[in-house]
Amino acid sequence: MAAAGLTADLGRFVSAPLAAPPAPARAVAKRGFVDTIATMLAGHQEPVVAIVAARVRERAPAGGESSLLLGAQAACSADAALVNGTAAHALDFDDVALGGHPSTVLVPAILAEGEAVGASGAAALDAYVVGYEVWGELASRDPDPLHEKGWHPTAVYGTVAAAAACCRLHALPADVCRRAIGLAASMASGLVANFGTMTKPLHAGRAASCGVEAVRLAMRGLTAADDAIEHRVGYLAALSPHGRADLQSAAASLGRRLRILEAGLSIKQYPMCYAAHRVIDGVLDLAAAHDLRPDDVAAVDATIGATQAAMLRNHVPATGLEAKFSLEFAVASALVARRVGLRELTDGFVNAPQVRALMPKVRTATVDSRCPVEPVFALTDRVVVECRDGRRLDSGEIRFARGNAKLPLRDEALRAKFADCERDHRGPALDRARVAGDGAALRAHGLARRAGVGDLDRDVPVRGAHVVAVDAVVVRELEDRALRLVAVADEGEGVLLVGAVGGAQHLHAEHVRVEVDRPGEVADAEHGVEDAHGRKGGG
Repeated sequence: MAAAGLTADLGRFVSAPLAAPPAPARAVAKRGFVDTIATMLAGHQEPVVAIVAARVRERAPAGGESSLLLGAQAACSADAALVNGTAAHALDFDDVALGGHPSTVLVPAILAEGEAVGASGAAALDAYVVGYEVWGELASRDPDPLHEKGWHPTAVYGTVAAAAACCRLHALPADVCRRAIGLAASMASGLVANFGTMTKPLHAGRAASCGVEAVRLAMRGLTAADDAIEHRVGYLAALSPHGRADLQSAAASLGRRLRILEAGLSIKQYPMCYAAHRVIDGVLDLAAAHDLRPDDVAAVDATIGATQAAMLRNHVPATGLEAKFSLEFAVASALVARRVGLRELTDGFVNAPQVRALMPKVRTATVDSRCPVEPVFALTDRVVVECRDGRRLDSGEIRFARGNAKLPLRDEALRAKFADCERDHRGPALDRARVAGDGAALRAHGLARRAGVGDLDRDVPVRGAHVVAVDAVVVRELEDRALRLVAVADEGEGVLLVGAVGGAQHLHAEHVRVEVDRPGEVADAEHGVEDAHGRKGGG
């Protein structure tokens, strides 16, 4: 007899999801891959990443099956997911949905385990959709934000969702998926109290890593409770802030209506806690409309949700890391620099005299309203600036931050963010390959073990080339570290190619002219790519 209950429902869904998620769902997944790889590249030099990577090398110096930070070094897939997930979340610049940061957990887990098992790009995208749907099902079960009890949703939902995604990559049967999900439930943890420290990005890395480990252990026969998710002293009940989690209902809509199409992904404009983004938008708009200078401001009143205020806990930050969770800093940066970017989230800027002088002028009030789309947030935020000359400037109610799934960024803004992460703040731009041509057929050729997701449907043409969601293939060296090409193919819907290699010789494109900036390299779409020594690409 088939097992009953939510844990079993999740196992069955993961083992036999939709045959092929629709193109719009895969498009959201691709955007998640692009944004996460961008933030991973931006965060790879952060101290927390160096610490975690050093520990991984210390306990496993011989390397392994999956790439660390898209580079030449490797580790076992669980450790690669740990390092890469930590890097992706290190700057708090990664996307947001379902009360947390889905991609910063799902993408590192899928890239690491996908590389280890030789999964195709299409399989990687499908695994992302499965992981997102499991995350969404879990999040929908409790009407109260987990932050209120001190749980970090990215860490606790992400661990189970990553396990679901990796189960899908392995095409495991329902009983093994159920065990992996139950095991992942016991591995899930992460505290809001650690926001603003190195431990917060570690939450994402640990969630990705534990998701991989749960699957590997379940595949070896390790058991877990059949009702670990819904038991009265199980996962949902333990996490629930007020004991209102739905432990009884079947997952009737799972797979029938896709939450990824309803909630989507919100792409961050600012490398700060998302709870501050609507206020930042309001301050920037007021500053631009009225040409506000820092000395013009007598006070700033921000009205936000109570849970948002709890997350923005650092009222007098002293470091860039602490400032990521400070509404006072967010407002000050918007007024002083007219931006809140990677250049501002530094210890030096946080302690600049103008910034320090403005922070005490920020006052926060909370409201009890709740957004039906993003329950962690109030329905709207609002900013009122009181000027020294008596003017009172009101942003009005701000429903969604720019970049929200309901107010998405234009392609130019996504392009700018990727470039900002990949180049401007983290080393020189040494190599770039550009692909030109509309409706071209691209082929990911011979990239097994060089790419984070395996051989990418080798020799399967992908129609309507849609590359990196910004119509460009980025092929670079990052400082002195030769990075590999990371590619995710979506058959019939385009190809996503992100990352870097030491040269363009690992990229093969048909019917497309590839221009390479390096002297001595020739790119001919009809004949592959040659390096300076005349060697052909494609393998």
